[in-house]
Amino acid sequence: MRNASNLLIGIARTFKKQSTLAFIATSLIVASSIGASAESGTAQKIADHFASVKTMMGEFVQLSPDGNQVAGKFFISRPGKLRFNYEKPSAVRVISDGKNLAVGNQKLKTWSLYPLRTTPLKLLLSDKIDLSAKTVKSVTEDENLTTIVMGNKSVFGKSTITMMFDPKTYELRQWTIKDAQGKDTTVMIFNIKTGVDFARSVFRVPYESARKNKNG
Repeated sequence: MRNASNLLIGIARTFKKQSTLAFIATSLIVASSIGASAESGTAQKIADHFASVKTMMGEFVQLSPDGNQVAGKFFISRPGKLRFNYEKPSAVRVISDGKNLAVGNQKLKTWSLYPLRTTPLKLLLSDKIDLSAKTVKSVTEDENLTTIVMGNKSVFGKSTITMMFDPKTYELRQWTIKDAQGKDTTVMIFNIKTGVDFARSVFRVPYESARKNKNG
């Protein structure tokens, strides 16, 4: 359970000190300049396609900075909503309702809240990905992968979020977060379903429990 918490609780603890939270970035060699790559019609089409997928769910495998692997299921609804359910024995749950990101431990019955706007997850869950925007650090294209690195130092500090797409199907393959300390956490996704209808309860943040933790 402790290992499964590395991605969100560990990163959350780091960024709590800086009023930010990281969740996605990977180390890649950038093959072209930001300006030239951002003008790529193919890359923008991929970004537009991903942003047009309003709901999706599937399975994931998370690779933590310490080398541990955990699996689970994820749920996304744009704009801003996300849920991660980790497989047992992990007790971790992660929920975003579009306003706040909640990291919970079901065994300890604790929840911590972080404003979504201060996390790179906001970029992943946005309605639009504009490759000409100042949040785009780089775009790299090759025949097997299109990689988009995003961040905003004034909002997220040194954290960056990287999304890696299949250039043929335009599907998202994985994302990674580089936190302020330069540590990467990667999430690979598969068995994806889109156009899913979710109950409101899927993205319901337990604010009452979080307040009790804070006051307790």
